[in-house]
Amino acid sequence: MFNKSINSSLNLTLTNLKFMIKILDLNFLDISQAIAAFLVETSEGPILIETGPYSMWNHLETAINKEGYQIEDIKHVFLTHIHLDHAGAAWAFAQKGATIYLHPFGIKHMADPSKLMESARRIYKDDMDRLWGEMKAIPEAQMHATAHEEKIVIGDVTIQSLHTPGHAVHHIAWQIGDAVFTGDVAGVKILNGPVVPPCPPPDINVEDWKKSIDILLEMPAETMYLTHFGRVTEKKEHLKVLSETLDDWANWMRPRFENGENPRTVTPAYQAYITEQLRSKGVANTDLEKYETANPSWMSVAGLMRYWKKKLGS
Repeated sequence: MFNKSINSSLNLTLTNLKFMIKILDLNFLDISQAIAAFLVETSEGPILIETGPYSMWNHLETAINKEGYQIEDIKHVFLTHIHLDHAGAAWAFAQKGATIYLHPFGIKHMADPSKLMESARRIYKDDMDRLWGEMKAIPEAQMHATAHEEKIVIGDVTIQSLHTPGHAVHHIAWQIGDAVFTGDVAGVKILNGPVVPPCPPPDINVEDWKKSIDILLEMPAETMYLTHFGRVTEKKEHLKVLSETLDDWANWMRPRFENGENPRTVTPAYQAYITEQLRSKGVANTDLEKYETANPSWMSVAGLMRYWKKKLGS
């Protein structure tokens, strides 16, 4: 167990917490409320949960500066998983001396991100730098492979790790008191819109995800902080809708996989399907772009197709 030290100060006043949480909007692609990082002030300086992609480094640094801190002040960075929209800037904090806390499965990819970046570049091609920026290696000595239910004590705050696969095999939700930082395992929810499950390749697994939802339901923390985007207090209803939507989307995809349909032709139909769902639940046209930015349709098509391929053995 680590024994460092944490205090309390954040721009949200929560009566059942002894600390405060600052939601940092990274304004990804100049779209607000698409990707967040979270700052928790401590007696040894702030800790950061999530970094966002390195392409948004200037936005992140500005947000941290507005809270009265410099990048060098952050000595502890907690990642929910190693996807670029959550962990892409972690290396830059490591270069400033921070320790990076993450799932054991993520260590090798952060120590040598060449395969991760090569795979992403094949997908995004010339748009890679604009979307995600670069990722450099993090020395293994600066990474802490966090076990399931491990408790890391930083000052007077205890941060507990909850391994929550389903969206990714290397996914962790981080609990601090009555708050849990859920990465993608609690889905994407923009403003007052509905929650939806991000289903990118290669790790999407519906059964594992449902078990992880059960972990969140059973834990005492009631307030969830979603990287996409913000604070959720109606935990049970939120996770119920997420589970139902995950089943619905997976079942919609199954016959298209079984029929051997091309993902490129499936994607417009899938996007139309989920757009209609969002509109029927009151999502304004202006917010549809935020949902698509945080949870691109083509990625969920690729992920769910891969899920059925692995599950059905085809």
